[in-house]
Amino acid sequence: MNQLPVITLRHLMIDGNKCIGMQFYASKLIHALIKTLDSPKWSAQYSMVYIANTPNHINSIFKAFKGSAWINCRYFYRNKPVFANAQEVDLSFLKRKAALASHPEACPGEYIQLLETKRYSINTARTYTGLFSEFIQYFQGRPLKEINENDIRQYMLSIVKSGKSLSYQNQAINAIKFYYEQVLDMPQRFYEIERPRKEQKLPTVLSEEEIQRIISSTTNLKHKAILVTIYSCGLRLSELLNLKIKDVQSDRGLLLITGGKGNKDRNTILSHTTLELLRKYYLAFKPKEYLFEGQDGGRYSVKSVQNIVKHSLKAAKITKRASPHTLRHSFATHLLESGTDLRHIQTLLGHSSPKTTEIYTHVSTKGLQGVVSPIERLKIEF
Repeated sequence: MNQLPVITLRHLMIDGNKCIGMQFYASKLIHALIKTLDSPKWSAQYSMVYIANTPNHINSIFKAFKGSAWINCRYFYRNKPVFANAQEVDLSFLKRKAALASHPEACPGEYIQLLETKRYSINTARTYTGLFSEFIQYFQGRPLKEINENDIRQYMLSIVKSGKSLSYQNQAINAIKFYYEQVLDMPQRFYEIERPRKEQKLPTVLSEEEIQRIISSTTNLKHKAILVTIYSCGLRLSELLNLKIKDVQSDRGLLLITGGKGNKDRNTILSHTTLELLRKYYLAFKPKEYLFEGQDGGRYSVKSVQNIVKHSLKAAKITKRASPHTLRHSFATHLLESGTDLRHIQTLLGHSSPKTTEIYTHVSTKGLQGVVSPIERLKIEF
């Protein structure tokens, strides 16, 4: 059975107009059908045939090739994330900053508005707007719609040459794509931009003895409860700060995590020790809504938790560079070393892919203690 030829649709911007690009392997049949479309043209810049992007033209493409070719819309239609269950965010501070900026390189207001509408986190919004402003500045006021794939690749090359990290490069691509794909509604326009390969760095992990020292050296009850909750439940910092009193399911021995990374909910373990500590903390501090609140109510701040970890490390005389996320890494590694199945750890951490969880197999020392170096079989004089 012969397979139908494939025509891949692409979003293009040509002379300031939205167009439908069509990629395919040339054949007499395809060329003949292309000619039946309304005013098809050839783009030397993109090396593909294109027509104007209108609803009628999209329908005409499906009609013209029905039964003769398969239309690949993977890059043309795309589900854009709207974090419907995420908390509403107020990005008015970014809007004011953009409004006060008199230079043309300020991040467009519609860019910030869409970040707010789609409920991107404040940290992500701040990162995206900053990176996109740098992108605009690089092209010195040139109209954004005139910037093409080659320009983008040149810009990314300049970032690489400047020595920026791979994480920075990936965030820059995301910030640029957000404007063209979501603000301008052009899904995957810059599909040929190659992303840098992720660095395969092993996470920093504290030993159980070091965790014990950190917790023991922390005398403040609230600070101790925060450290124990992060470590014993394997939480991200944002998950800790978003915890509400009602999320503590003491009767089931579980902690409900709502709106985790990727806006996913999950349950994680709540040990008896952690529960007893939280009860003692609750009676002493009486939080009203969030499990951990600031002095004036509301969610506890990121900086405060970071400082707690910093001061606890110092008090425990631990010189490793560690952060709140190090406690999460340590939780996963210690579970693995104690024999917990990797799939259970994946569930507890809220990882979408088992590959993400597998990084801990490279950190764990389980099984290494019994390995004898071949040097022991040699006679070495010293």
